[in-house]
Amino acid sequence: MTDNMLSQEEIDMLLKGNYDNVEEDMINEIEKDALGEIGNISMGTAATTLFTLLGQKVVITTPKVSITTIREISEQYPIPFIAVNVKYKQGLKGANLLILKSHDVKVITDLMMGGTGRNVDRDINEMDISAISEAMNQMVGSSCTSLSELFSNLIDIDPPKAFQIDLKEGNFDIDIFGYDEPIVKVSFKMVVGDLIDSEIMQLIPLNFAQDMVNQLMGNNESTETNIDVSVENEMLTYIDDNKPKELTTDENNKSFKQAFSQINNLDKENNIKHDPVNVKKYELQQFDTNENKAYNESIELIQEIPIDITVELGRTTRKIGEILEYGPGTIIELDKLLGEALEIFANGKFIAKGEVVVIDDNFGVRITDIVSPSKRISKN
Repeated sequence: MTDNMLSQEEIDMLLKGNYDNVEEDMINEIEKDALGEIGNISMGTAATTLFTLLGQKVVITTPKVSITTIREISEQYPIPFIAVNVKYKQGLKGANLLILKSHDVKVITDLMMGGTGRNVDRDINEMDISAISEAMNQMVGSSCTSLSELFSNLIDIDPPKAFQIDLKEGNFDIDIFGYDEPIVKVSFKMVVGDLIDSEIMQLIPLNFAQDMVNQLMGNNESTETNIDVSVENEMLTYIDDNKPKELTTDENNKSFKQAFSQINNLDKENNIKHDPVNVKKYELQQFDTNENKAYNESIELIQEIPIDITVELGRTTRKIGEILEYGPGTIIELDKLLGEALEIFANGKFIAKGEVVVIDDNFGVRITDIVSPSKRISKN
């Protein structure tokens, strides 16, 4: 079998959903682990973004990578889905589909609109499509930042496009891959608060998945390297059963010594010289007290500005006809109870409470409580 061609026997196996003998030829375990790590980093960042959008705890578990076809997926999941087409325009060249359940999309839309996430007894509408497109735009956009660091190359996408999709053969109309074409499925479990406990599927064309792995591993044609594969294997820790492989201290030291030794040998062979690094002791910056001095001077500038202090005994509401009947001796009942604290205003702003006192022949007010800023706002 060549790199890009399958035999008729292998194609027949794929059509029957039997991948036992051909999956290893398409993508090996190391490539699966690499794709899983790419998905893990992408969805880890995306989960943080989704938490910000929804205000709910979001957990996206470690991905599972497998080879499948749209036909096999349609047999496992016969219900319609919402698909989001993510096309890379820089750094990576290709596209993939993110598949979400319609119920999950409606929950996400309701939360984004300020709801409780339980208004899902309805059909998918244009608002749902727009909301999930925006959510995925921000999620995948943030994951591109992480992928850019992983690939050491700027990665960017076109705005994702969401649409309803039916995976049945007669209704499937996607030009990214064929109905019986082998594709890579990366599945994640997604939990959002107590509202969603579901699965997200990322469907990637096989050639695009292999290109990503090659670019990550440095095996693409545009990357030239002389580092031995054994050293590369020493420096990479692969994922096994969703848990990182643990190396002892001696193993780590030995691995990195071998790696750096070979890198140094490459430098000598290519006459690469590194400039010496000048290391200095870091000195903490001394804080200048001029800011405090400026603050005190600013307060002094406004100390002479007059402010009217008003004490309110109480309030009441009366009709115009009742007010016209007022005369000497009329008693107006206020909404304050006897002995209740009076309200004190500064230029009309509620700032404190107090009680009446008599100083010689004058009334006065003794402040009993300074009102917090939040209560001042609610009062005014």
